[in-house]
Amino acid sequence: MKIKSKSPIYIIEESKLRSNLSLIRQVAQQTGSEFILAFKAFALWKTFPIFREYIRSTTASSLSEAKLAYLEFGRKAHTFSPAYTDEEIDEIVACSSHLTFNSLSQYARYHQRASACSIGLRVNPEYSEVGTLLYNPCAPGTRFGVTADKLPPQLPADIEGFHCHCHCESGADVFERTLRHIEEKFSPWFGQLKWINFGGGHLVTRQDYDIDLLTKVIQGFHQRYPHLKVIFEPGSAFAWQTGFLLSHVVDIVEDKGIKTAILDVSFTCHMPDCLEMPYFPEVRGARHVDEATGEYVYRLGGNSCLAGDFMQAWQFDAPLEVGQEVIFEDMIHYTTVKTNTFNGITHPAIGMLHTDGQLELLRRYGYEDYRDRMD
Repeated sequence: MKIKSKSPIYIIEESKLRSNLSLIRQVAQQTGSEFILAFKAFALWKTFPIFREYIRSTTASSLSEAKLAYLEFGRKAHTFSPAYTDEEIDEIVACSSHLTFNSLSQYARYHQRASACSIGLRVNPEYSEVGTLLYNPCAPGTRFGVTADKLPPQLPADIEGFHCHCHCESGADVFERTLRHIEEKFSPWFGQLKWINFGGGHLVTRQDYDIDLLTKVIQGFHQRYPHLKVIFEPGSAFAWQTGFLLSHVVDIVEDKGIKTAILDVSFTCHMPDCLEMPYFPEVRGARHVDEATGEYVYRLGGNSCLAGDFMQAWQFDAPLEVGQEVIFEDMIHYTTVKTNTFNGITHPAIGMLHTDGQLELLRRYGYEDYRDRMD
């Protein structure tokens, strides 16, 4: 279906979302584990009625996310935060079924106030294959989790689970190798636990993900530790390749032989992971090239005042023109949750393309949204 819009818009496709959810439910059943949605990657609450058909729980990392789980998803959250505060802990507890502490000192400070929850402790196996340091939670000097050498032989009686997050868009082979380190470091405490949460970054909906290997690995884990409930909390996997960002060319400029097509969207405002991670998004009808010069080759530039708000370079089949659509594929996960109002640039609208071909506008943004953030 051709989407007609004169302004930028994120489009999530219901059929692709349901396909991912169906696969995740299948993987959960095959592995005998629970998969829950991590809001840090996707929190579009107007889609929660669809999610509730396939999953039962979500994971939060802040008071606002915990409230979103409880008030909008309709279930208490599995909550982890690097640091809870006196002002928020009680309300977070009220919205949480599971609450994980990042350190023994945070546990000591707040565990009595969290007694209504199933309490967990984040652990650090000191191993991760995540190559980008910005996304590596086990890098030297990390602020995340407790290493095995700091744990007492006997855990406090109210600690029921371990939380361990080591992955980022990783495959089952990475998890298999990581699990060896987790067991080597922490299996002496497994007999004292009820559950283990292997965190996010398990990209089970990627086309080349080895689901059979994951099933084999988790089945083996269950055989070794049949009393432990296994939880995964991916974010990207749910929204992976479920939609796109539609933008438009508003100007074309050239300097030193480099053409830049300036768009009505911004990388730093609307696609921040492209600059942070970084990764090159797929552009419909274009191919990424190494050099920013050549026939029909363009940098794509955002409409903010940040000098580095651009990426290079893509080659199109014909010259770009002002007003022409430029579509960024796979722009639903880690976009709307990370966008910002730098420069007061208008946020793209959000829409859902339903299975019947109808486009529903979920939200349009304007001046008031920018102003209210400045209160």
